[in-house]
This record gives sequence, structure tokens and C-alpha cells, in this order.
Amino acid sequence: MAPPLTPGSFMPALKYPVRSFGSRTVDFNRHVALMAIVNRTPDSFYDGGRTFALQAAVDAALSAVHDGADWVDIGGAPFAPGPAIAAAEETDRVLPVIQQVRAASDVVISADTFLPEVAEQAIAAGANVINDTTGLRNRDLAAVVAASDAHVVITHSLAQPRTAVPRPHYDDVVAEVVDFLLRQVERAVSLGIPEDRIIIDPGHDLNKNTLHSLEITRRFSEISGLGHPTLAAVSNKDFIGEILDLPKQQRVEGSLAAAVMCILGGARIIRMHNVAAARSAINVVEAALGWREPAYLRHNMGEFNSP
Repeated sequence: MAPPLTPGSFMPALKYPVRSFGSRTVDFNRHVALMAIVNRTPDSFYDGGRTFALQAAVDAALSAVHDGADWVDIGGAPFAPGPAIAAAEETDRVLPVIQQVRAASDVVISADTFLPEVAEQAIAAGANVINDTTGLRNRDLAAVVAASDAHVVITHSLAQPRTAVPRPHYDDVVAEVVDFLLRQVERAVSLGIPEDRIIIDPGHDLNKNTLHSLEITRRFSEISGLGHPTLAAVSNKDFIGEILDLPKQQRVEGSLAAAVMCILGGARIIRMHNVAAARSAINVVEAALGWREPAYLRHNMGEFNSP
């Protein structure tokens, strides 16, 4: 049963709130999972290739776990426009990272891929989730997930990764995102993926301008209200930069504000680059919602109280 509604927040009626990811169990009725980002690419959106080397990627993943990440999202191919990455090359990038992180931790691991060949090997190496930015358009990818115990993230986007959509247009971006996600969830189920292994993501900034991403943030409850754990990937994105007129490395505070808005709108997974800061923000929100006890109680708790 979901906890009672807290003023100022939306509690989605999740169909399957308790999820098992390998040895970890997450109750999304009482917990917001923090997903860290590790991209083993030379042209990563945020770090520009800082974690392209294998050991740098593994170290970044384990550092994120140390800083409080529940989940590490490992990718080997950017979404941004550019040449396609061959399945063999993408596999060579992500597989050893997944293997080494899995050997060192029980953290939830997702493979950020839309290629069936990569997904199959990633799951065999220890990935618990396939994070598909194409929204599960590929039947073969659905078959790989269906044949495993892995979860899948179904993300809204208008175009295939590595391609551009000039001036994306929506009559009502939230309504159209909701319609797409509903259809793709139905497609996933029809292709053999159980509903209790489906997660959804409205895809902030993916083929959307800043006004679209702001509308999604403001009306996040309409998306989380579909009943599936919903992911908000807002970290350091262009819509944050355009609001604040700041470069990527200076968008932490804005990203945290957007993430908290999404949590209060029902988001249950937050994908963030700055793990320690995001962990603190999530802990405060969970405590305010009554899901988490403070680390200690000292202020005004003794015989001699402070002002």
C-alpha cells in the first residue's frame, strides 16, 4: 500500500512498486533510487570523455556507489547526433565495465543501449536493466529483455539516437509523451515483457526544446500517474543551461531543483551526474515525506536547547 499523500507531493499508484534487481529490492512507494551516469565514450555529453578509459569508467562507477548511488547507468554510445557506433565496438566499451562493477558491488546496473546484441551480452555480464532511449521500438531488443530477468526503461523520443529532429513540435508535449509511453508499454507486454519489469522515462530534452522539458517537469505527475516507476533524467541538461545561462559544469543546483520537482511529481528514479549532491537532496526529500529517519536528532532535543 502506498503511503498517505503528503501536501505538495504526488504519490503515484504504482502497479508493482516493489522491484527486485538481482540481490537488491527497491520499494518505490518509499524510496527514490539514485542512478549515477558512467559513459564510456570519447564525446560524452557532460564529461567529454573523462571516463572513456576502462579503469576510469570502473573507478567512476564505484566512486558513485561510495557516494550513495543505488544504481549505475553504463553507456557506450551517445544519443546526440553523430555517426553510428557498431554493436561490437559498443559491447567492447560497456561489457568490461559491467563485469568489473558487478564483481565489486551489488549495485543496480543498467546498460544504456538500444542494440539487441549489446543488451544480451550486458545482461549476461550482470546488468539488471536495459535503458533504451528509443522507447523499445526494436522487437529484437524486446525479445532479449523478455527472455531474461532484466527490467527495461522505455524512454520517449521522436527520433533514433544519433539523429536530429529540427524544431520538434508538439501540440501538447505531456499528452503526446503519455500516449507514446502507453502504446510502448502495451507493445512491450505484447512482446513478452511483464509489466512488473517496466520503467518509463519522459525523455527530458530528447527531441524537445526547453519549453517542452519545463512542461514535462511541471506536469510530471501526469506521466508518473501511469502507474510505472518513472525515471527523470534532468542532470545538467540543456534546458537547465538555457534557464540559468550557465555551462554544463555549473548546472548542479539547477539540476537538483528540477530533480526535486520531479520527485514531488512522482519520479522514483533520478539520473544524475553529481552523485553526492543528489544523494543529499534525495535524503532530505525522503525525510520530509516521512520515508527516512534523520541521521541523528540533537537540535532542541536536550535539557538545554539551542535557539
